[in-house]
Amino acid sequence: MAAALFWSSLALVAYAYGGYMVVLVGCDAVAALRANARWLSSDGDRRRAGSVDDWPFVTVLVAAYNEEACLKEKIENTLALDYPPDRLEILIGSDGSTDRTDGIVEELARPNVRLSRAPRVGKAAVLNRLVREAKGTRLLFTDANTRLAPDVLRRLVERMRGGEVGGACGRLRLVTPSGGAPAEGLYWRYENLLKLYESRRGALMGANGGVYLLRRSEWRELQPDTIVDDFLVTMRVLLAGRKLTYVPEAVAVEETAADLQGERVRRVRIAAGNFQSLRELWPLLFRPSFVSFAFWSHKLLRWVAPGILVVLLAANVTLAARPLYACLLGLQLAFYLAALLLPSGKGAVGRIVHFARYFVEMNAAMMLGFVKFARGRQASTWQRTGRPPTRRAA
Repeated sequence: MAAALFWSSLALVAYAYGGYMVVLVGCDAVAALRANARWLSSDGDRRRAGSVDDWPFVTVLVAAYNEEACLKEKIENTLALDYPPDRLEILIGSDGSTDRTDGIVEELARPNVRLSRAPRVGKAAVLNRLVREAKGTRLLFTDANTRLAPDVLRRLVERMRGGEVGGACGRLRLVTPSGGAPAEGLYWRYENLLKLYESRRGALMGANGGVYLLRRSEWRELQPDTIVDDFLVTMRVLLAGRKLTYVPEAVAVEETAADLQGERVRRVRIAAGNFQSLRELWPLLFRPSFVSFAFWSHKLLRWVAPGILVVLLAANVTLAARPLYACLLGLQLAFYLAALLLPSGKGAVGRIVHFARYFVEMNAAMMLGFVKFARGRQASTWQRTGRPPTRRAA
């Protein structure tokens, strides 16, 4: 029994963090082979359709709480988008800000920039209010500390021409406050690659909160206590049987938290929100579709990975009297000790230590997030994580 638990736990962790990608790549290769065969046996035209002629009216929605450090630059960045200005409005929802956030919006005095202020109620309630006030048939959700590339909105709109596409997600590039690659750079690139392959299968598992476009008709009001709004809003598109697409050419830039404590708080909050989202998204787990397969593989297995890792270690300790398992236990303990005790550095060893630390911190945050969710301790209101203004997107 202990050996079965050990190998099954090891297989599940390996599949969640690596095997699933192999499956996606294999599915993509088979789909490309079939598409090429069909094209060669027909007179089809593989050229992409032309650009959009009638650009839809877009409302940019920004929920803001004490964002005076970056809000002016955010508004100027959005106004500079390469999109017809008469088809664009910006709504800033101030969630009871106590700094100069409200004043910055009022000082700009632009006809297509509006402020919506109210006492603090949390981001979900702010978004509900903003959508009710929005004029656009398309809604661009973005954050105050996210800088958009000039062509990001055009690219997102172009990919939503088909009526079956309910939402489009851009690619978020994360940088440190100093402008360098962030601590989660390799992992983030891996996640973006997963998004690309999932999108090709019509099973994109959520969007980046800093840059995603939604049809107004796809919006459903959020519960006031919703924690991870971007994930829930975009997964609802799949729940409704519509397509959610990933547009890697639509680039936005966002800075990570200025300190590790801020990042830990963010990860725990997201983890608690992931478990909370199951109260609405659970039907996706039982549909006979690739979406359900992706939800189990990409999301649920990772959410329960901390528990699987505990089982893996406990089973390994039980089997440690055998030479093979003693060796494997030594590798496990070395991995965790390296994550806890050794400093990150350059070279192969430094990268391994860096990966170990990030892996352990990510799963520790997931476990703590579950505890907070189960005990109802994760607040729906959010705190800024001390991020200074972000550099403009290239």
